[in-house]
Amino acid sequence: MKILDQTHDQFADAFRRRYGKGTYYSTAVYRHVMKTGKTAFYGLEPFTRFPELAGQLESDLVLSPGRLVKQVSDGGVVKFVTRLADDLDIESVIIPMFKRYTLCVSSQVGCRMRCRFCQTGMMGLVRNLTAAEIVGQVFAARHRLGFDVRNVVFMGMGEPLDNLDNVVQAIRVLADQRGLDIARRYITVSTVGLTDGIGRLSRFDGPPVNLAVSLNAPNDDIRSRLMPINRSIPMAALKEALQRYPLAKKSALFMEYVLIQGINDRQEHAGALARYLSPMKVKLNLIPYNPAPGSDFNPPSAEAYERFHAWLVAENVFVRRRGEKGGRIMAACGQLGGKNRP
Repeated sequence: MKILDQTHDQFADAFRRRYGKGTYYSTAVYRHVMKTGKTAFYGLEPFTRFPELAGQLESDLVLSPGRLVKQVSDGGVVKFVTRLADDLDIESVIIPMFKRYTLCVSSQVGCRMRCRFCQTGMMGLVRNLTAAEIVGQVFAARHRLGFDVRNVVFMGMGEPLDNLDNVVQAIRVLADQRGLDIARRYITVSTVGLTDGIGRLSRFDGPPVNLAVSLNAPNDDIRSRLMPINRSIPMAALKEALQRYPLAKKSALFMEYVLIQGINDRQEHAGALARYLSPMKVKLNLIPYNPAPGSDFNPPSAEAYERFHAWLVAENVFVRRRGEKGGRIMAACGQLGGKNRP
C-alpha cells in the first residue's frame, strides 16, 4: 500500500477500502509515518488492541521509492543521490539558509529542455518522476538524513512543468498539514517558461505556490541561443503568462539570471533586462555560471559579477546575490546529473 504519493484524505479512503477501518486508524498511521519516518505500529494507539493489523501494515506499506547510494557535502551544502527502483539515479541538494533548510528536489531523470549551460539538459529526458519519487526526496532528507527541511524548491534535475501532474500531486502531499506540513508559501516551482504549464499551475487548487523562471537573457536572440525553448515561446509570450500568474500576499515572481562571461554580461544587457522586468513584481537572483565538464562557457570574474549587479541596482531592479554554494561537489545551479550523461 503506497503512502508517499497520497494526501491524508486519499490515504484514508484507500485504507478504509483495504482494511475496513475509519479515519481514527488511518490518521494515526499517516501522521506516524510522515512525521517520524517510522513504520512500527505495535505500540501506537489505536493498534495496541489490533497487533495483527499492525503487523499487516508494516508488511503492506510501500515507503521508499528508492535508496540512498551517495552523500557528499561542501560548506554546509549536502548533495544526496537516490537510486530508483529501475536503477536510475536522481540528485537532490540540501541548502542551509538562515534558520531553515531548503531542499532542491528533482522532478525528472534528465530533461528535454536542452539549456546549453545545464548538465541535466545534456542528458536529455530519460523519464518523469512519480509523485512518490518526488516526495521521497523530502522524506529522505528529513527522516534518513536528519535535516528539518522546511522549504522545497523544484530546481533540481528536470523541468517541473513538463511533469506537471506528478509535481502538483507531490505539492498536495508535501503541503498536507497532517503529514509533512510544508506550507505552499515555502514551495517554489522553477520553469524555463512553459506558458501552458504556468497557466495550469495558476489554476492549481488552494493557495498559489511561488513561481521562479529561469530567464538568463535580456533579449530573444541571446535567450534562444542559450535556451532552445525560447524559439517556440519567446520572451513576450512568457511575460504575458507571468503577468497573469496569481501571487500570494507579500510575494513576487522569482527570476533567475545565470551570468556567463561574454554572453549576457554587458551594461546594455542589464538595461534591457531591467526594461523587461519593470512592469512585474520581481525578485531577481543573479547567479554566476557554475562551470561543468565539457562546457563552452566560462563564469564571470568577481569584478564582472559585481559590475553587473551594480548596473541592475542602478536600474532599480530588486536583485539578490547568489553565490557558488556546492560547486565543488557538482551541486550548484545547472550542475546536477552530470555523471548520468550518456
